[in-house]
Amino acid sequence: MGLRTSDAPGAPARLLIAASETDANLFYATRFLAPDPFVFLWQGPEKILLMSDLELDRARAQAAVDTVLPIRRYEDRAKAAGVERPGVPDALCELLKERQIRSLLVPGGFAVEYADRLRDRGMTLTVKPEPFFEERLMKSPGEVEAITAALRRTEAAMDAAVGAIREAEVRDDLLWRQGRVLTTEEIKRLVARQLLDDGLIAQHTIVACGEDGCDPHNEGGGPLRPGRSIIIDIFPRDMETRYFGDLTRTVVKGRAPEAVRRMHHAVLAGQECAFRSIRDGAEGEMVHREVQRTLEHGFQTGEVDGRMQGFFHGTGHGLGLDIHELPRVSKAQATLRAGNVVTVEPGLYYPAVGGVRIEDVVVVTEGGCRNLTKSPKELEV
Repeated sequence: MGLRTSDAPGAPARLLIAASETDANLFYATRFLAPDPFVFLWQGPEKILLMSDLELDRARAQAAVDTVLPIRRYEDRAKAAGVERPGVPDALCELLKERQIRSLLVPGGFAVEYADRLRDRGMTLTVKPEPFFEERLMKSPGEVEAITAALRRTEAAMDAAVGAIREAEVRDDLLWRQGRVLTTEEIKRLVARQLLDDGLIAQHTIVACGEDGCDPHNEGGGPLRPGRSIIIDIFPRDMETRYFGDLTRTVVKGRAPEAVRRMHHAVLAGQECAFRSIRDGAEGEMVHREVQRTLEHGFQTGEVDGRMQGFFHGTGHGLGLDIHELPRVSKAQATLRAGNVVTVEPGLYYPAVGGVRIEDVVVVTEGGCRNLTKSPKELEV
């Protein structure tokens, strides 16, 4: 990974003010992780940080930037200029004055408070929609390796989850394991422990059984039952590299109903359609349309009795330092390029039957795509 000096001389300096723990653009630009907001300024070839005393030494030792400056120095200048209680915008304005910068490029989520203060001081701010850093779209070999490493450990957690369901006994239309009813909550705890042992953190893991699985983002709850589809969607972040894995499988304990078997077969066919269609230069919207056409054979999509059913979400999304990032493989316009890493996750959802979703992660290549996921796709366990 590396940011290139691509802006022409005289172009606006890029500005971020955020906490890199929650802002992937800032972490990407600096490789410095901090829970509190700090200032990143990119002027020409120079990347500059404005840091508090608390983080100054650590930033100088760890951040992948050219210059780390103490914000206190510029707060003192602002105070000497008459600002009674200088804050971040005041200190930043002193730095901008020193660097003779008047024009700034900021992301869409830039704080209005900061924008107003900077404009009041005569600065010109231009919003750059995502991707704020174009380089984030094309993953380097090191980034692909980091995502793959996260995926391998996500697969181990999936194996543990499916293994627990496989081990369970069926009694009174419930799954029992180790002397108690097996619940979605227990599977989530099992997944979380496995991932934590492997250096990843999972939030909002989905274990959705039967009717719960008809809402793609329903995290699920309660007892697991035999003969119903169980969607397991695990998307943890590596605590060291910050890159995400993303994996979804659908299983049934025991014999799956014929309707669920047909849905599972169709979703697999939809995945294969996407794998054939994804390549450098392919339009994400066209890939999505091809998957939609594949699933239309035998499965209708639309609103019935106030609820959506069928295939009503995108085929996939970019994956990296954010769980959902560009490019999209959906009705949104996006041209896929070699080096993009995207999910492929078609699904079918019918309230009377349940839901089926299967998700792999691929890296786009010049002639197609390479599947980074190795997890099996068995339905009945």
